[in-house]
Amino acid sequence: MTHIQINGQTKDIDAPSETPLLWALRDELGMTGTKFGCGMALCGACTVHMDGAPIRSCVTPLSSTAGHSITTIEGIEADAVGQAVQQAWIERNVAQCGYCQAGQIMTAVSLLKSTPQPSDQDIEDAMSGNICRCGTYPRIRAAIQLAAERLAHGSKQ
Repeated sequence: MTHIQINGQTKDIDAPSETPLLWALRDELGMTGTKFGCGMALCGACTVHMDGAPIRSCVTPLSSTAGHSITTIEGIEADAVGQAVQQAWIERNVAQCGYCQAGQIMTAVSLLKSTPQPSDQDIEDAMSGNICRCGTYPRIRAAIQLAAERLAHGSKQ
């Protein structure tokens, strides 16, 4: 049995310690917002936060989460930056198929927390590990810029 801190709650997961966090989230906890993309930490669809930093849950074993706080897309709305990013995503019509969007949002939130006023290059660098097969990269950049602007002025909307 593994105890995990996730979205502010302690959850017990009955799975081997080497089980990837992604499968524990999806199969054991029913949290399907985090997506399986490549299984090799290359596409970013499975991105969650561990202690605020983006990680690829498809290659992160449950054993490495002990003593750490995990945040998923299901929990990001409890965060002011997460709220601002999600609102900007909606307003800029970022999602097309939507499959990669949870990972994109999780990475964008982490970027804005570490770099509140990112340049285009900062955005490109931070988001480069997240693949969008639909090619919505210009809308992703615009949404991040909108969220940064609103956060700088103290508003989420």
